[in-house]
Amino acid sequence: MSIGTAFHARTSPLNQKMQWREWSGYFASSAYADVHDIEYNAIREGAALIDVSPLYKYRVAGPDAERLVDRVITRDATKLQVGQVFYTPWCDEHGKIVDDGTIHRLSEREFRWTAADPQYRWLSLNAAGLDVEIEDVSDAVAALALQGPLSRAVLEAATGEDFADLRYFRRRATSVRAAGRSIPIDVSRTGYTGDLGYELWIPADAATDVWDAVVTAGRAYSIRPAGMLALDVVRLEAGLILLEVDYTSARHALNPEQNYSPFELGLGRLVRFDKADFVGRRALAEEQRRGGPPRRLVGLTLDWYAIERLYDEQRLPPAISPTVDRSPVPVLDGGRQVGRATSHGWSPILKQAIALASVPARYEPLGTRLEIEWTVEGRRGRVPATVTPLPFLDLERKRA
Repeated sequence: MSIGTAFHARTSPLNQKMQWREWSGYFASSAYADVHDIEYNAIREGAALIDVSPLYKYRVAGPDAERLVDRVITRDATKLQVGQVFYTPWCDEHGKIVDDGTIHRLSEREFRWTAADPQYRWLSLNAAGLDVEIEDVSDAVAALALQGPLSRAVLEAATGEDFADLRYFRRRATSVRAAGRSIPIDVSRTGYTGDLGYELWIPADAATDVWDAVVTAGRAYSIRPAGMLALDVVRLEAGLILLEVDYTSARHALNPEQNYSPFELGLGRLVRFDKADFVGRRALAEEQRRGGPPRRLVGLTLDWYAIERLYDEQRLPPAISPTVDRSPVPVLDGGRQVGRATSHGWSPILKQAIALASVPARYEPLGTRLEIEWTVEGRRGRVPATVTPLPFLDLERKRA
């Protein structure tokens, strides 16, 4: 049975239409407003609060903490400095991705590890022989994403500190004055929106007080809570993959086709072969020796006029769902299916239908012309699609 997060006492009254979904055993708001468009606009034009507490969180500490992190992830953990954050995948022994997430270095011997799926057992198995402590702090640490071009102003108003010097994928400790006390929190310059943004890591017992303080500070900036529907749109625009949608965890794969290596998902840049041995290294090196994996993740832009024609043939006005469609859709070349689109939808800011797709390597070059299946009134049609650079939307302010 799903339960509320540490912020539920605040988010529940705001979700008046009771639009909830389940996320790792917690209630997550799909949308607070009648439609999610206004929440999307808050992320892209102002400031938005997103409860991301259902993420799994682990504290990895001890003399061999760095060795464990380096043993598991594909990146070089010895290069991760105190106050820095890595985004990284980690693989099984076959070089297939188990999950992807962030690693925050809190001190020389302590890390915070976030993931979409439970990882305690995987970390414990790989900690054999190491002097390290692994603690599941998922329930003890609440997480709040503060995202949007005005998010820095809101954060500074809430903390009374200047955050202009906190660089992209960096973190630091701070505090928020709330309920007559100073509440310690950790702030990372991270997010899942492709925009300027921060994630606040908060003691769960102080979550509602920090929420109140941030909302009070954000009123001057028209801050809004945002749900999963709006988050799904912005993460697609940013070309960010989603577990069990754009790829399947190696732990859940039922057949080889459901297994993905980092190089199949555009994460090859995060694999370092010049570091200490890590889980999956030999398999990934062999994959590269053979010329890389047979599939690649690409971005597709869809021909709107072709979509319009399909509706016109049914004597209907053109329409496209404002939410991201997560169901797999065939990608075709000359009438033959060659791949599948995993996430597709409409980008309000780009005024363009876009999709993430998994296709054979020969279709990876930019400008390649393909087709995607599009169904109107139960009748299947085809829409031209062009391979486009990822991310679809690359905002300089997310790094500035």
